[in-house]
Amino acid sequence: MTQLLRVQNFTVSSDGIAAGEEQTLERPFGHVDPQRLMAWAGATAGWPNRTDGKGSRGLDDYFTRDFSHNIGAEIMGRHKFGPQRGPWTDHEWQGWWGDEPPFHTPVFVLTHHVRPSIELSDTTFHFVDADPATALAQAREAAQGKDVRLGGGATTIREFLDADLVDTLHVAVAPVKYGSGIRLWDSPDELRDRFHLDVVPSPSGVTHHLFWRKQGQGRA
Repeated sequence: MTQLLRVQNFTVSSDGIAAGEEQTLERPFGHVDPQRLMAWAGATAGWPNRTDGKGSRGLDDYFTRDFSHNIGAEIMGRHKFGPQRGPWTDHEWQGWWGDEPPFHTPVFVLTHHVRPSIELSDTTFHFVDADPATALAQAREAAQGKDVRLGGGATTIREFLDADLVDTLHVAVAPVKYGSGIRLWDSPDELRDRFHLDVVPSPSGVTHHLFWRKQGQGRA
């Protein structure tokens, strides 16, 4: 059975910015306001942190609820785990995700500075120094036949796109503009040589971009 590498619910601004500059412990997205960027998902009935029983239904909610469907492992860049650079200086701090991370699968954190794995609830973080193809092979083995989600950030997604390893992408473009920051793309048209693209507007104001690999294009 084919195991896909999928990007899901990744959100950028209208000028392609996924995160801001000057990331710190207190500001995981740097100068970018994540609540403003991710407002479309946070407003849905399926948002994992929602406890009031309310929220929107429809297209946005579908994507929010589909986030974990058939996902057996995740790959993320180190700066999605935490703000530290260089060698790990604090092994007691266990990332931004709290005692019950939302992944519920093995997570492979790409870093040049490996450290022992961390198990939090039903999520285990593995810290690997590997090229994209090797990291994907490890994640696929851990996923036990299910798909692998490429969680970001934008730099990590670009690395896997450059290695021609991504099978599908869902990118939500929010109606905000930042001008500077960590950019996924200058234009989604950059990917049309390898991917089909459907663009679907939502009543929330975001536009969902759905990419899937063209037939005959190589994959890992």
